[in-house]
Amino acid sequence: MNQEPGTRNQEPFTTKWGIIGPGKIAHKFAQALSFAPNAELFAVASRSEERARDFAMQYDAPHYYQGYEKVAQDPEVDIIYVATPHSLHYENTIMCLENGIPVLCEKPFTITRVQLQKLVDTARNNKVFLMEAIWTRFLPTIKKVLEIKESGILGSIKEIYADFGFKAPFDPASRLYNLGLGGGALLDVGIYPVFLSLLLLGDPANIRSTAVLSETGADESCNILFEYPGGVTANLECTISAETPTEAVVMFENGQIKINRKWFAPSSLIMIHSNKKMEELTFENVGNGYHYEAIEAMKCLENGLIECPDLTLDFSLNLMGLLDKIRDQCDIRYPGMDN
Repeated sequence: MNQEPGTRNQEPFTTKWGIIGPGKIAHKFAQALSFAPNAELFAVASRSEERARDFAMQYDAPHYYQGYEKVAQDPEVDIIYVATPHSLHYENTIMCLENGIPVLCEKPFTITRVQLQKLVDTARNNKVFLMEAIWTRFLPTIKKVLEIKESGILGSIKEIYADFGFKAPFDPASRLYNLGLGGGALLDVGIYPVFLSLLLLGDPANIRSTAVLSETGADESCNILFEYPGGVTANLECTISAETPTEAVVMFENGQIKINRKWFAPSSLIMIHSNKKMEELTFENVGNGYHYEAIEAMKCLENGLIECPDLTLDFSLNLMGLLDKIRDQCDIRYPGMDN
């Protein structure tokens, strides 16, 4: 990109995306780019030339690279989506930022808040766009929940319940169970309920959390209680050892909102008023939903921003800080990390 903020004013402008790490999540993102206006998958990078080539051919990307550095040094790439395992996010992202390339980094941003602070400092000092890929933040359902909360129609929030769980086969070498890759339920799926609570209620006054650890030391499940002033609570659960309802319920003084199954993805809402009147809110969803975060990142680039107003770097720092506190309480330790 290498342009000064705010210099783009021609229409239409195609944003050329690069992807680092052609894994499962990268496939979802690549599929979603076709639903983002004026977006092009331009290049993909992998440690394996074969994987990079196959991914590029599948999505008609004109360029592929063996090695991550090469895509960060491509002068035609406007922004890079980092989709490597958790433990590689820091080194991949800081490499891009130091090359002046904007980054949309898959969640969790990093393994620890200390790492994330270094990324944030680098992005701000170099005036390069950086954003965490929490796609849920930009879904129509979540935007509607925020709108209802801010309207005050149901009063203030009294309690939140949110869960995210699925059953994964135990494999000590897999990214879900390998602590060297940041494995465990908390960073992989627990980040979603924690995100929702932080978004709607802010930082808790107190945290109580417990975990069941696997043979590798990675957490199979976590139960988290956030306590807020005035008796407000958030009950949050995550697991990779069982299927859960994957629902979220926000209880207000005068009613509640239920985000239906797979609440973290495109879904629907049920709003229940104090008089028991039920109102279902549905949304026209296209694609898999990952295009919303791509569109948001592109909008920020078009406006010369170095961070997203609706998902700030300070928010991500707070989120990572909460995850740090939870894993500390649960004695989850990642090798080589400053715990």
